[in-house]
This record gives sequence, structure tokens and C-alpha cells, in this order.
Amino acid sequence: MEVDIHKSWKPYLKHEFEKPYFKNLVDFVKREYGSYRCFPPGREIFNAFNYCAFNAVKVVIIGQDPYHGPGQANGLCFSVKEGISHPPSLVNIFKEIENDAGKPYPNSGDLSRWAKQGVLLLNATLTVRAHQAGSHQKQGWETFTDAVIHTISTKNNNVIFLLWGGYAKQKVKLIDKTKHEVLTSGHPSPLSANRGYWFGNRHFSKTNELLVRYNKTPINW
Repeated sequence: MEVDIHKSWKPYLKHEFEKPYFKNLVDFVKREYGSYRCFPPGREIFNAFNYCAFNAVKVVIIGQDPYHGPGQANGLCFSVKEGISHPPSLVNIFKEIENDAGKPYPNSGDLSRWAKQGVLLLNATLTVRAHQAGSHQKQGWETFTDAVIHTISTKNNNVIFLLWGGYAKQKVKLIDKTKHEVLTSGHPSPLSANRGYWFGNRHFSKTNELLVRYNKTPINW
């Protein structure tokens, strides 16, 4: 099956594209997009991969579901399109960067600038029906994205995985911690952040310290 994804990923994922679950997933997504308003736009579903080539991956951030409001989702977890108001989790991410790395709070919530530096912004589920959070879960996306995480773990070295919140932390079982770094904390959502589980995790400066240790260019957060 031909999937519109950056060519660097195809040798590693082509076997997934041929599996029955993925064919069923494609059929499901086509039906949903044909019958309902869904996000992100079809051409942006694989943006996480298209902005960040396989061999360029330095950091992986795992989200759960795309934003389900109009104009928000752009195929990158926690990211919104240019000019869109920042959702609460993204606000808290930027506040932590401000406190941790001394970067001023940005106007744009479009995180493609991170992706182009080697940050894979991967949602576990890559599509959603408008105004219905979780509506495309358990249709095969999680099987695919788990395979992506496992493939990065197996085929790459010295990648930093940022696992925020209980859902993302479950993915640690897919990661070889003898080859990679895993940083965990609470989720940046207000519910978690306001209880003290997010702010002060210093994941952004810690990530850059690790990248320097691996002789890689730090991320300009």
C-alpha cells in the first residue's frame, strides 16, 4: 500500500503498511473523512514524519489525540496552526520552557520549528472526528504508532523520549532504555500541572544537556 509519508520512513514502516490492520485503518479513515469533518486535514495526517526524517530523529514527544477543534490540529502533537489560540496544555509547555530555558513565550503555537530540528511530535492516534475527542482511537492507529516507537528504539541510538502523563508513560515498554534516554513527568494539562506534576520538570534543558553529551545540536525551543 502506498502511503504519503516521507521517503526516509518507508524502508522501516513498509511492512506495517501491508498488514491487514493498516488496510482496515485506511478504510476507516477514508470513511470518516468522507462522512464527517475530521482533523487534521488529510494531507497533514503524517506531518510528524514529513517534517522529521527518520535519521534526523533526536527527540520523541508522545501525545494521545489530535486537537478536535476547527483549525487547530496540524499533524504534530501539542501543536496548533499559525494564528490559532494556544490550548491550555501548550500554554503550560511554553511556560515551562520560559522558566526552564529562559525562552520568551512565543506568539506562534506551530511546533513545526521543533520538528524540523529533529523532534518527532507523535500522537498515538493521528486523526479525530471534529468535536469528539478520542473518536478515532482503537481503530489501528495505536498499533501503527507503537510500531513507530519500537522501530525508532530498535534502529536508532541515543534518542530522548519525553513521556508526559500516564498514557505516554505506558509507551516505555516499547523503548530500549539501554540505548536511549527516557524522561517522564506529569502531563502539561491544567489538571496535572496545577497539582504540581508538570512545572519544574526541566525536560527542555535536560534534553539539550543530553544532546550535547551525544554530540548533537541542542533544540532551539
